[in-house]
Amino acid sequence: MIRVTEQESRYNDIDKMSVLEILKGINQEDKTVPLAVEKSIPQIEKLATAVSERMQNGGRLFYIGAGTSGRLGVVDASECPPTFGVPFDFVVGIIAGGDIAIRKAVENAEDDSKQAWVDLQEYQINEKDSLIGLAASGTTPYVVGGLNTARKHGILTGCIVCNEGGPIAEESDFPVEVVVGPEFLTGSTRMKSGTAQKLVLNMLSTTVMIRLGKIKGNKMVDMQLTNHKLVDRGAQMIMAALNINHDHAEDLLMRYGSVRKAIEAAGQ
Repeated sequence: MIRVTEQESRYNDIDKMSVLEILKGINQEDKTVPLAVEKSIPQIEKLATAVSERMQNGGRLFYIGAGTSGRLGVVDASECPPTFGVPFDFVVGIIAGGDIAIRKAVENAEDDSKQAWVDLQEYQINEKDSLIGLAASGTTPYVVGGLNTARKHGILTGCIVCNEGGPIAEESDFPVEVVVGPEFLTGSTRMKSGTAQKLVLNMLSTTVMIRLGKIKGNKMVDMQLTNHKLVDRGAQMIMAALNINHDHAEDLLMRYGSVRKAIEAAGQ
């Protein structure tokens, strides 16, 4: 398999560039990422639709990955509860090597093809759930093995990769392949590839949560009120919905605990 993500950078003598030249080169490459994601929207649509249907029937969403890809999955999963008010185990991000690998690389963790399924067993993953493998290369053994075993257990599988036709895509019912081409720094997939995966994760989880009814209009009515900024944001939503002043809106918000419940209690 020829991995585009490992191909030689289009830029030579980067170490001799000025700061401005480096920044412009990186930015020039970054501009290509949204266009690559756009080409993959039909694939993303299929994956988001399938995951939404599973979750509407009581399923959960799992991400598995190693290195940058694994960290991105953990980030997306961790942001779902405060943003959409879902339980902490509704979307789960698992990284090869365990939570310590979020901050520090764990040697050879991504090469163990059996460990992902072991990690997933801690959550009693089952046929109601969906599993998405994250790997820029499309070949990471940790992810390949996890998806392969999951399919054997009737679990819906998908992936977000940055090469076409790799073993991870082959193990996925709904593959998403975003080909962004060679990196500015040869092989540094934390750059364009990581950006592409982050964009797709944003699209996927946001779309799924909208389909699950976690949004009203264009507002995050189920967000957790974990700081003053979010309390004020919630009060502003209630003010607009009920045409009341800020003090009244904040009182309702504190009384009922969420924007949705406050508005519903007022009969809207």
